Amino acid sequence: MTTTPKSASHVPQAEGAEAPDEELKFAIPGDRRIEAANAITSRSMARRLPQLIRRSLALGWQVDRTAVIALLAVQVLSGVLEAFGLMATTGAIKPLITSSHISGDQLRSAAPSLSVLTGAIGLRALLGIASTSLSARLAPRISREAELKLLDAATQAELCAYDNPGYNDRWDAADRGVEVSRDLLTQAQYILAASASLIASACVLTAVHPVLLPLLILAALPKGVASVRAARISYIASLATSRDRRLLGMLRWYLVDKQTADQVRSGTMAPFLLSKYRTTGARIDEATDRATWRSARISLIGGAAGGVAHAVVWAALALLVSAGQISVAALGTAFLALGRVSAGLDGIAGYGAQLFRTGMYLDDWADFIDEAGGHRIDRGPQAPAAPIVVRADNITFQYPSADRPALDDVSLEVRRGEVVALVGENGSGKTTLSKILSALYLPDHGAVTWDGTDTRDLNAHATWARVAVVPQSYANWPLSARENITLGQPTEEGDAAVLAAAHAAGADDVIDDLRSGLNTLLAKEWWGGQELSGGQWQRIALARAFHRPAGLLVLDEPTAALDPRAEHRIFTGLRRLAADRAVVMVTHRLTNVTIADRIVVLDKGRIIQHGTPDQLLAQHDGLFRELWDLQNERTGRVPAQGGPDEGASPNQPALF
Repeated sequence: MTTTPKSASHVPQAEGAEAPDEELKFAIPGDRRIEAANAITSRSMARRLPQLIRRSLALGWQVDRTAVIALLAVQVLSGVLEAFGLMATTGAIKPLITSSHISGDQLRSAAPSLSVLTGAIGLRALLGIASTSLSARLAPRISREAELKLLDAATQAELCAYDNPGYNDRWDAADRGVEVSRDLLTQAQYILAASASLIASACVLTAVHPVLLPLLILAALPKGVASVRAARISYIASLATSRDRRLLGMLRWYLVDKQTADQVRSGTMAPFLLSKYRTTGARIDEATDRATWRSARISLIGGAAGGVAHAVVWAALALLVSAGQISVAALGTAFLALGRVSAGLDGIAGYGAQLFRTGMYLDDWADFIDEAGGHRIDRGPQAPAAPIVVRADNITFQYPSADRPALDDVSLEVRRGEVVALVGENGSGKTTLSKILSALYLPDHGAVTWDGTDTRDLNAHATWARVAVVPQSYANWPLSARENITLGQPTEEGDAAVLAAAHAAGADDVIDDLRSGLNTLLAKEWWGGQELSGGQWQRIALARAFHRPAGLLVLDEPTAALDPRAEHRIFTGLRRLAADRAVVMVTHRLTNVTIADRIVVLDKGRIIQHGTPDQLLAQHDGLFRELWDLQNERTGRVPAQGGPDEGASPNQPALF
């Protein structure tokens, strides 16, 4: 997501004039999907349809093989029955039209053919019901399987993917593929049914007269080509409006989410945000209307051309009858077969266009699964033990689209049993450094090693199993209190380990107050759970970190929501917890860093100071001492009228 000026002009502003606000706009570097969609042709669709049918059957095969086999058998049998029914039509008509009066003998002669025809119609109706039922059974399972594959691929992407402006858009496109995946098999099944009907009818029609089939195929081409082009226009319109649809979703979130609801009201922002929503929606409507009109125009031209072509076919049929090339009885069969062939060709063209469009969305889904949005984790196979030494050597890291590196030539070492505090002003790189040390990010340059092994060579998931992180924004999982601490990964000690971690985090008091203890669901009340305050959730978040296996412990502003008593409890027990862990602590509360063995001070992505608390406090011209003094400075008093407050102490803090 990027911002662009409302005006494309870069003409210098006149003196005193205000520059226009930048507009919110999603930009995806290297995205060429619209160009690729424009290259779609009828020929490419004809080549692609068999691949898409195979893909739909393959997805169905993964979820229910028996149902797929049954569906294919139903389609084949339905085609065979249709051919028998059409052939029986001639046998049923011929005895009945030999004279103006129908005798009993004529009816008896037609009876076998009528029986075959009636039986074929009845069985095909039953097979149609079976086909619909099988499709209804498979469709939701295919959609769920597609979504599971997508979710699995998303968890296999590097964390830095979320900082890439194109990742979320590719996710949205892939998610659209999941939405339409339930239609994939249904559309493929319709094409198979139309194909089976077409083949059966074509065989009968060719038996009536060979010239009829090629004429009818030519008659169906205009409508088929029009359907492909209309599908392409619809898909391109969907791509072109995808960024604005994402923008609508974001605006909707800001308008209604609980986190911003108070500020929308207190800032009286609703009319302003709604106007942006309407403006964005109008752009989507305009693009959609253009695409709809173009599709309708193409479909109209295709339908008109197809009508003329069908008139030619029927004229040819009339000429064949008048010339005696086909009998009157065969004419009835030809009429039925022509209708079936025409319907089959229209079905293949129409459903083929729908399947082709669905297939384009499925391509986005398949591409995401193959590449995890272009950011699939690709690291080494080694599984590390709990590290004794975590070391960063001259690392540099820059976020996509950032103006400067978040970290620039940083070197640092953290050992088991010690606490290292990262200090600095906002944007100095503290949180980024903690994520790189814990192997959530990989550096652009330099290396981070765990006991001498580069994190690029370590199995990512095995490495993270040795990491415990309490981030600034911790997750409030809608799970039980026990699962919120174990994260679904209990140890052999069971609840004893859970309660020990809760005690160390000060969360034992929280658990004691829950209605069902560790079994209590922690979720919003309308999910049937029990809600916690921000400070209570922070204790749970600390407990889940303390419950993790020994390794690297990262605490990023770990007590921001805690009261002084709870905060004191955490820091007095941190030294004991650090005995079998390497601890990295990120905080702005400098009074808390006095428990650290070493303090690292960052400024604009570089380490500018490093030492013990006493050493850095002794450096009066250093940034750490400056920040320390600012946090501990208390100047100014509330003045009385004409002089100082009566009875006020000279050191009393000012009240603002």
